[in-house]
Amino acid sequence: MSNQDKINKLIELRGEARLGGGQKRIDAQHAKGKLTARERIEILLDEGSFEEFDMFVTHRCTNFGMEKTKFMGDGVVTGHGTIDGRVVYVFSQDFTVFGGSLSETFAQKICKIMDMAMKVGAPVIGINDSGGARIQEGVTSLAGYAEIFQRNIMASGVIPQISAIFGPCAGGAVYSPALTDFIMMTENSSYMFVTGPKVVKTVTGEDISTEDLGGAQVHASRSGVSHFMLESEEEGLLLLRKLISYLPQNNLEEPPLVETNDPIDRIEDVLNTIIPDNPNQPYDMKEVIYTIVDEGEFLEVHRDYARNIIVGFCRMAGASVGVIANQPNFLAGVLDCDASRKAARFVRFCDAFNIPILTLVDVPGFLPGSGQEYNGIITHGAKLMFAYGEATVPKVTVTLRKSYGGAHDVMSCKQLRGDLNYAWPTAEIAVMGASGAIEVLEGRAMAAIEDPEEKTKFIAAKESEYKEKFANPYQAAAYGYIDDVIEPRNTRFRVIRGFQSLQTKKLTNPPKKHSNIPL
Repeated sequence: MSNQDKINKLIELRGEARLGGGQKRIDAQHAKGKLTARERIEILLDEGSFEEFDMFVTHRCTNFGMEKTKFMGDGVVTGHGTIDGRVVYVFSQDFTVFGGSLSETFAQKICKIMDMAMKVGAPVIGINDSGGARIQEGVTSLAGYAEIFQRNIMASGVIPQISAIFGPCAGGAVYSPALTDFIMMTENSSYMFVTGPKVVKTVTGEDISTEDLGGAQVHASRSGVSHFMLESEEEGLLLLRKLISYLPQNNLEEPPLVETNDPIDRIEDVLNTIIPDNPNQPYDMKEVIYTIVDEGEFLEVHRDYARNIIVGFCRMAGASVGVIANQPNFLAGVLDCDASRKAARFVRFCDAFNIPILTLVDVPGFLPGSGQEYNGIITHGAKLMFAYGEATVPKVTVTLRKSYGGAHDVMSCKQLRGDLNYAWPTAEIAVMGASGAIEVLEGRAMAAIEDPEEKTKFIAAKESEYKEKFANPYQAAAYGYIDDVIEPRNTRFRVIRGFQSLQTKKLTNPPKKHSNIPL
């Protein structure tokens, strides 16, 4: 065989590998409205940047006649490329090969790129579209999953890990995405669950559809497993590119700085009137966020889950910032179990990857009731407190309106090492609202007044006295717990100046193996 014949053989084998499970299966994938593993990588990465590894790997299984059917690549495409010129490592599961099921060699391919990503300090993006473990391989398939899980755990907080679920992801397969930083799912074509509808029916008798058990809508709004829900895979892949743009390559680097023409001293008069005169009237906190960030761009995370708190990424003066904000428009912005967990995980992500944190506070307290207590609101609230107290990145807090009770402490207060704590003149920082406080403070005196009219006057006078004292930020400012009371329209300028002053902040936690966060 001549050298040219050998080269032709290589070209032929490459062509065969690129076809995965063959044209018929590729057509079936397209018929379901899904892209192939390679098409997904093409959209995700910069054009022409993908360098593939292990194209010629095949499985080694001889059970159930498996040795008769082999596909090059064995059901997963792996390698590295760039997003906006920055290196990322990628694996993309190929449903056209054995339904994307995981074999021993399939797992080894993923482990190889994860090890390389750790070595060079670059993010890992996993595109999941798999029927689960390859049953014919038995325990070696399960061992393959565990090898991946261990790497996910070691990489956590070292390099960003992002999972896109663009098809089935069931059984043991769900745990690798669950260990990563962010999960995205597509409507009507992706699902995640530990056990499927048939097993559920057999074991519990519950009759439930695939979509209702583990579809994108369920995980984006009810379980909180998924951070982003998308209409199409193309939209998801472009969102992945956008998300990566806010993140550093690894935990030893700073997030990228982006040029912006948005002036830092932009004054926004609309903020001076955004807080309603009636303290019980809601407003949309997102309007505040869009107004103060660079060019009105905010990438919200967990948009449909625990909507009483908002988390996401923005830029201020071109620098990445993580935003956590109470949302008075939903459940009055109260903190509950889900909101506490959602915000705590986001705070910890930002802290792990050197992203400064902006906290916008308007919180009436924790949600009362047996439902919350039985679900462990004490533990979940403590998670958020722990996350803020442990975080060493720059933290700027702005209190817009209510900041009551334990919720005041939990939302990045001064004593949890908030670096700069500002307040608007509309801020109310107190143990509780006026009516509740008067019931506690003046309960006996109120009970002694028999005339209803006199009682109403007495309550009104006492509430007015309480509001005079606490329905403002000045008592907290008098103790130095608030660094400054700022005019709302200057918020962008003051926050950016604050973050710029904190760029050289150095703070380390005591040496320890790891903390024992309340889980």
